[in-house]
Amino acid sequence: MEDKPQVSLGKRVKNIVIGGAHSPHDTKLFHKLSLIAFFAWVGIGADGLSSSCYGPQEAFMALQGHMYLGIFVALATAITIFVISASYSQIVELFPSGGGGYLVASKLLSPRLGMISGCALLIDYMLTITVSVASGADAVFSFLPAGWLPYKLIFASAVVMLLIILNLRGIRESVLVLMPIFLLFVITHAFLILYALVTHSMNFPQVISSTKADLYTTTSQIGVFAVIFMVLRAYSMGAGTYTGIEAVSNSLPILREPRVQTAKRTINYMAVSLAVTVLGLMLAYVLYNVRFQAGKTLNAVLLESVTAPWSKGWGYPFLLVTLISEAVLLFVAAQTGFVGGPRILSNMALDRWVPTRFANLSDRFVSQNGILIMGIAALAMMVLTNGSVTILIVLYSINVFITFLLSQSGMVRYWWKHRRQFKLWWRKLLVNGVGLILTTFILISVIIVKFNEGGWVTLLVTTALILIVLGIKRHYENTAKLLKRLDSLVLAAGFSSSEYIPGVTKDEKEKEEFDPEAKTAVLLVNGFNGMGLHTLFNIFRLFGGAFKNFVFVQVGVIDAGNFKGAEELDKLQTQVKSELDRYVNFVTHHGYHAESVYSIGTDVIDEVAQIAPNLIERYPQAVFFGGQIVFPKETFLTRLLHNYTVFAMQRRFYHEGIPVVILPIRV
Repeated sequence: MEDKPQVSLGKRVKNIVIGGAHSPHDTKLFHKLSLIAFFAWVGIGADGLSSSCYGPQEAFMALQGHMYLGIFVALATAITIFVISASYSQIVELFPSGGGGYLVASKLLSPRLGMISGCALLIDYMLTITVSVASGADAVFSFLPAGWLPYKLIFASAVVMLLIILNLRGIRESVLVLMPIFLLFVITHAFLILYALVTHSMNFPQVISSTKADLYTTTSQIGVFAVIFMVLRAYSMGAGTYTGIEAVSNSLPILREPRVQTAKRTINYMAVSLAVTVLGLMLAYVLYNVRFQAGKTLNAVLLESVTAPWSKGWGYPFLLVTLISEAVLLFVAAQTGFVGGPRILSNMALDRWVPTRFANLSDRFVSQNGILIMGIAALAMMVLTNGSVTILIVLYSINVFITFLLSQSGMVRYWWKHRRQFKLWWRKLLVNGVGLILTTFILISVIIVKFNEGGWVTLLVTTALILIVLGIKRHYENTAKLLKRLDSLVLAAGFSSSEYIPGVTKDEKEKEEFDPEAKTAVLLVNGFNGMGLHTLFNIFRLFGGAFKNFVFVQVGVIDAGNFKGAEELDKLQTQVKSELDRYVNFVTHHGYHAESVYSIGTDVIDEVAQIAPNLIERYPQAVFFGGQIVFPKETFLTRLLHNYTVFAMQRRFYHEGIPVVILPIRV
């Protein structure tokens, strides 16, 4: 009986904390990992719903005591929610494989505008995590003794780390854990709003007459334009309410098939729940004549007013459970940042705007690097601001409207450009056109209102990120030019003459009899390209005809670009096999024995490590070869932006006694 391979301590800990690896060959893999509309609503919609804990309050407070004007703000907010949701439903239809703000702006406007949209969203998602967790910590510690306040920052940081671990396990797993909290919030607030409206339904005529009187009096005192400005300012101050809607279009690859229908259903759930919650709460504020009280949120004041007539056995427990659900939902809202942020990073990595490693997936098929960087950035912001919601809220909700504006602009341009291809193009144009007008107004208003309060910091950080991203892109473009030159030189040399490969073609002489005991070169390649051919030719140049057998090994890496369904993985497998066949045919043509081995997975080193023992057993004199690019000048940037997989593989194989030769390839 063979001994089972030893599992390292680190691997055992990882399996306990994060979970064991998923197999890419599991036919039910996508079904297990994908989210139905309801779960997507929980995982993404919490961001918008949690904003009802502070968005309506911000708008209501901006009315400076003219609470009846809040009805106009509430209606405008609800309409805006449905307009933005409708526009993103059209984006989902147009980009069925994923159409967040980055991709929409990149494809419909320009790659650089798409990059700006992506950078803006990354900052916004990072702040979503920080603001949500900090707000939740504030709410939780408001129930605890004042002496515990010094531990609030530690608690908030611990929550961020817990969310990182949950998301490293998988998006679906994290959503299932957080779902009870979300449902508790929905049930308690639905009951609160319904109870408030039903018990005060007889007061609606009085509210309408009071609204008219308030409007008339205020207009007489300060003028029509001043009233309009006040209402519009209050409307823009509740801008945080609209965040999260765009995350659905970013997250299409993790939704259950049929993805477009699932995404549109999720958007509808979000729009209805958010609009009803915001509109219902603001109407309840008016019906109960809610006024600001120091140390309490308007929702807390409303709850006290609603539950005051109830018996103590029902009133206080309901108030406590509802407020706790608000507090803890803010933690769930951070999930939107962990869903959307890594997705944006992976899309930008595929286009070489950020390091390509952000497109990699872990063996749990999540964007591990993206989750870690979003979590670490949120932790850093938490520490820098000392978890102050007052500071964070100023920085928040500016960037999402940059993305809204660019996305709507791209869609308006698309419908106008292709108007002859759609019968009802004008309706689609109208939806995105209205969305463009609303989001542009809110963006300008939010920047003006928040700029001097500290909003300039968000714009400065976003600008700095854009400059860094431009530098990364320039490096990748320069590297691509060098590699392209390598491809053309090697291909021209390799196929124009046989000086690189000693021996004769099999047409001139029968191939020598296959001998597995002969020296064998195992080449680690990454596609049929100049780098692989250059490595092959160097083997012949350095060792002559010493190697009689050649085995080409390639791992088809599953990343964010191709992990979109079973068909995509089949296509990846077919592509890898096709590229390896070209190597085999090329070497066989020159009279050598050649074969190929391939697999698909998320980690090249692990996959090759599983392949190696069988090859060593079959070819006892096998030597592994890998090529490594040598840049004209090694810098921190080259080490950061390029993987050195072959060195890591050499270190691993060294302990197993397997010889690995690294051949430098200068570019």
